[in-house]
Amino acid sequence: MYTSRISGLGFYVPEHVVTNDDLSKVMDTNDAWIQERTGIKERRHILPGDGNTTSVMGTKAARIAIERAGIDPNDIELIIFATLSPDMYFPGGGVQVQDQLGIGTVPALDVRNQCSGFVYALSTADQYIKTGMYKNVLVIGSENHSGGLDMTTRGRGVSVIFGDGAGAAVVSRNETGAGGILSTHLHSEGKHKDELALQGPSTGYWVPQIIEEDPQEDIPYYPYMNGQFVFKNAVVRFSEVIQEGLQANGLGVDDIAMLIPHQANLRISQFIQKKFGLSDDQVFNNIQKYGNTTAASIPIALTEAWEAGKIKSGDLVVLAAFGSGFTWGSAIIRWA
Repeated sequence: MYTSRISGLGFYVPEHVVTNDDLSKVMDTNDAWIQERTGIKERRHILPGDGNTTSVMGTKAARIAIERAGIDPNDIELIIFATLSPDMYFPGGGVQVQDQLGIGTVPALDVRNQCSGFVYALSTADQYIKTGMYKNVLVIGSENHSGGLDMTTRGRGVSVIFGDGAGAAVVSRNETGAGGILSTHLHSEGKHKDELALQGPSTGYWVPQIIEEDPQEDIPYYPYMNGQFVFKNAVVRFSEVIQEGLQANGLGVDDIAMLIPHQANLRISQFIQKKFGLSDDQVFNNIQKYGNTTAASIPIALTEAWEAGKIKSGDLVVLAAFGSGFTWGSAIIRWA
C-alpha cells in the first residue's frame, strides 16, 4: 500500500477587506463586541463585478498549489472540491474548476461537509492514493459566504463571523515512503443537524415558496447557528478527534509541532491550546484576518503557516475541524 503527502499548497482571498468598524455601519455591533466573542478583526468579501466566485477562487488557489507541486494541471487525476456555497445548485464546483484549469476527462467530485469539508476531502484523496488508483489529487476548499449573509442587526450573530476565500492542496503519492499523511479520522452526529444549518433554497423550501412568502417574516435561507451549543460540542469533539489521531499513531501531545484547527472561533482554538498545553508556536490561527472561511479555513491557514516557515520537513502537523452536521475530523501528518 502506498502513502500520500501534500506536495503543493496555495490560497486565495478577495482583495476587499471588511473590518469590524465597517460592519458597525450596517448593523448594531462594534469592534470590541466582535473581537471579544470571536477574535475576528476583519474578513474578506467578494465584491460584485470583481470576477470572483467560489469556483474561480478555488481555481486561483489550485493554480498556486499545482505550480508549487512542480506538476502540470493535466497531471491531476482527481479533483475533490469542498464547499457549502457552490456557484450554483448544480453542477458542482469540481467540474467548474476542471474546466477553468483545462484539465481533461478526470473525475471530479464535491464534498458537502461544511467546516469539516477539507479534512473529509483530504481523507478521501489519501484513500485513493493509498490504494494506488491515483498519483496526484487536487483538493480544494472554497467559500463565498458574503453573498448569503443577513447583513443586518438581526443576523449579526452569524454574519460577523464568516468570510470568503479558498485554499488548495495537491496530494501526491509519496515516492520516498518517508512521512506523509499518517492517518485521518472522521465522525458525524446527525441528531444535531439543525443547530447549525441553512434550510433553503432546497427541495424542502424551494424557490417558488421563497418568492411567495414575506422575506421579513420567515427567512430560512439565511444561516442559523445555536452558538453556545455549537461551541460546547466543538471543544469536546476537537479534543477527542485530536487525541484519537495521536493515539492511533502511538504519538502524544508533546510530538505536535503544529496544530492547525479549523478557524471557527479564536476562543475555541485558545480553549484547545490551553487544554493540550501547547505554546503559541505550536498553534496557528489566522481567523483574526479572514474570519471563518468554512471549508477553506484549514488549507488557507496551512498554506500561510508553511509560507511563514512554521512547518518544516519531519514536523508532526495536526489538522482538526468541527462544523455543521455535526461533523468533525482530524488528519495526522508527518511533513514530508
